[in-house]
Amino acid sequence: MALALGTQAPDFTLPSTSEKIIKLSKDLKGKSLILFFYPKDFTRGCTAEACEFRDQFAEFRDLQIPVFGISRDDIPTHEKFKKAYKLPFELLSDESGKVCKAYDALIPLIKMPKRVTYLLDSDHKIVGVYEGLFENKSHVEAMLRKLKK
Repeated sequence: MALALGTQAPDFTLPSTSEKIIKLSKDLKGKSLILFFYPKDFTRGCTAEACEFRDQFAEFRDLQIPVFGISRDDIPTHEKFKKAYKLPFELLSDESGKVCKAYDALIPLIKMPKRVTYLLDSDHKIVGVYEGLFENKSHVEAMLRKLKK
């Protein structure tokens, strides 16, 4: 199960494809944002999900909602994935899986990230969540519906 609505999002510090280290409480302070956790770069479902976020990116940008993808892939793999699919948002590397675990986005036995998307408000409280391994495009639709309410 994903973290509950109204829960304070766990703080984290992760490397990004922008060559910056992103600290949620510092670099994104006062900003609403989307975090989408996904299993692995270049897999069919994850590629479909990332490309759906890419295809709808203008809507998130117009709403001033940054989007971040998080998996356990390393930065070089993320950079190749981002370039191959022209992803306009940052990918964060959680090689240890600690952030995935903190967001209840880690499958326990195999230690692979689950597909779960969180919408955080400007105080970094969880105000939207969508979980579903096989509903790749539904994550984006659910977040846009929530934002447009």
